[in-house]
Amino acid sequence: MFPYSPELVEKIKTVPGHRWHPQEKVWSIYSTREAVIKFFSVFSKTELEIDDSAIPLVSKYIPLSSWENTIRMFEEDLKLRGYSPETRKAYVGHVKRFARFIGVPPNRTEEKHIKEYLLFLLNKKCSHSFINQTVSALKLFFSRILGKSEIVFNLPRPKREKKLPNVINMEEFWAILKAVKNLKHRAIILLTYSSGLRLSEVVNLKIKDIDVERGLIHIRQAKGRKDRYTVLSQAAWQIINVYINNFAPRDWLFPGANPEQHLSKRSVQKVLEQACLKAGLQKAVSPHTLRHSFATHLLESGTDLRYIQELLGHASTKTTEIYTHVSKHNIEKIESPLDKIVKEQKGTKDILDFL
Repeated sequence: MFPYSPELVEKIKTVPGHRWHPQEKVWSIYSTREAVIKFFSVFSKTELEIDDSAIPLVSKYIPLSSWENTIRMFEEDLKLRGYSPETRKAYVGHVKRFARFIGVPPNRTEEKHIKEYLLFLLNKKCSHSFINQTVSALKLFFSRILGKSEIVFNLPRPKREKKLPNVINMEEFWAILKAVKNLKHRAIILLTYSSGLRLSEVVNLKIKDIDVERGLIHIRQAKGRKDRYTVLSQAAWQIINVYINNFAPRDWLFPGANPEQHLSKRSVQKVLEQACLKAGLQKAVSPHTLRHSFATHLLESGTDLRYIQELLGHASTKTTEIYTHVSKHNIEKIESPLDKIVKEQKGTKDILDFL
């Protein structure tokens, strides 16, 4: 938004797709890369009031010329420090979105700009985990690349949301499995659930990682750059063995269209989404839901929490302890104090006798 002046009107008329709306008293332009870049070029020295709702529409087109070198240095720094490709992509994405939001060069960025951006994310209802990762990315960027630790030292973080993991019961799992007719897809779903794998872990598996004799799967360089072993279900192996004999994968256990590359994570997500639709499940089920269900079902069957922690590859037992809140096994064993009182009175379980 900007105040009326003949000079500004002449400027906006140079932008592709410009149009005046007399009733709303607003100008509009095409939402194209050419139009947005032209707009910001023409109005670069004009004080504008930006509507927050418009930022996601145009931010992808705003040039980052003043940030390009520092962002490239940041990506290289993350790589040298051993961050995974997924983390590097996420962190660089956070910095780019921030850069487009504030629209000032990195050397002119202040703490107030970062706080303004974090408030914007909160107002847009972004998850607290997303915002926390944004804070982590910006802290690394400004402290390591620009040497401006002072502007990120006291950045606030929103409290972590205490959401219970979404799980399915065995009936729902079998319904999903029966809805899948493709042998490769069925093997993927079986292995993800039966071994408690992350999505990135199942697509990155190689045939050599399956140790049939020991009944183990070797997970290499998983989250936190750590190797671990998890259980190989004999029932799942029966299906996987048939799949291997039929499809004859050479290196990757689940190759993509190009056998030199593994199956994409999005492909697995689509397979599960379609299976859930066919099975008539109303709840949202993702590959991570299968992992959550694996842990919850183990806990309900009496498996020690420390073993579950090791199988899942959690660094802390606190992460694994969340499944104790989901497990119906322990909750169902708890007796309400009211029921206990009623039982102790006259040996009856019927509260109506007291009323």
